[in-house]
Amino acid sequence: MFKQSIKKALCVVATGLFIATGASAQEKQSFKMAWSIYAGWMPWAYAVDHGIVDKWADKYGIDIEVVQFNDYIESINQFTVGEFDAGAMTNMDALTIPAAGGVDTTALILGDYSNGNDGILLKDATSMEDIRGRSVNLVELSVSHYFLARALEEHGMSERDIKVINTSDADAVASFTTPGVTAAAVWNPQLSMIKQQYPDAVQVFDSSQIPGEIIDMVAVHTEVLKANPDFGKALVGAWFETLEIMSGDGEEARKARTFMAERAGTDLASFDAQLAETMLFYTPADAHAFATDDALRNTMDRVRLFSFDKGLLGNGAPSADVIGMQFADGATLGSANNIKLRFDPSFVRMAMEDKL
Repeated sequence: MFKQSIKKALCVVATGLFIATGASAQEKQSFKMAWSIYAGWMPWAYAVDHGIVDKWADKYGIDIEVVQFNDYIESINQFTVGEFDAGAMTNMDALTIPAAGGVDTTALILGDYSNGNDGILLKDATSMEDIRGRSVNLVELSVSHYFLARALEEHGMSERDIKVINTSDADAVASFTTPGVTAAAVWNPQLSMIKQQYPDAVQVFDSSQIPGEIIDMVAVHTEVLKANPDFGKALVGAWFETLEIMSGDGEEARKARTFMAERAGTDLASFDAQLAETMLFYTPADAHAFATDDALRNTMDRVRLFSFDKGLLGNGAPSADVIGMQFADGATLGSANNIKLRFDPSFVRMAMEDKL
């Protein structure tokens, strides 16, 4: 989620937009989805390995290839230029990369939101107020940047009160252990790793204090979904079957989560701790309720205003209204003539009503 990677993504869109929009509006049999390592997305690893994706694809007579990326932003780049039909990404990144690049994008599954998986850590501190005047290491212009801005806002401060130091997620842990770094905004697993390696660090704010704002979802090219609704049905079916298997304390559930933990490079206890800070919607009913709640519109209003302020809605964007978003009830934010991000829970509703 690097600043330079985001700029790269927007440049890629400029050269690849015809790929994403021209070749997608047709029926087809084979599809590709991209995802990367994160607690809330690990069910995809299990669903692929244990044949659940294939089972649902076979049900609808299609093929689905689910590909793991080590570079999160690159997975979104590939989705944006049309190399992948679906991708796992956050609500903010869906807005600022494919949607901002002109790619009509549909949020198919709102799978979870960070409920403690993002945190602000300080050295020699007791409260959030102690961040004032410090340099804060984070991945600039990422969800962590938005998270920091919200934390400052909640405590009567703004970015004028701190200095942002752009730091890659790969360097987050090592940099925090150096004497010159006294503040960081990070997500798991880096958050947990820093706490283990620097036990004196004080967590002064976490994402549970802004519930429902950092959303992890599966996005699909809108035209692909319109032309191939069975693709959406298969993804939703595979997702909720996997969540049903992994939930609870039974042997099968523990084995499933152990598999996911190992694929994420950790153990079951650590993975379960991360899941506890990830508000997974284990049932279609819960996911549908979240996707149709008016709070989602308020969240996306905050996200778009932040994104516009940081120049993430495109060069020369005149206002935050430049990109339109549409919600489950048909209401919109921004330009109704330029809808590029759609929240469509209709496929999740099919799962809720056992109609897949």
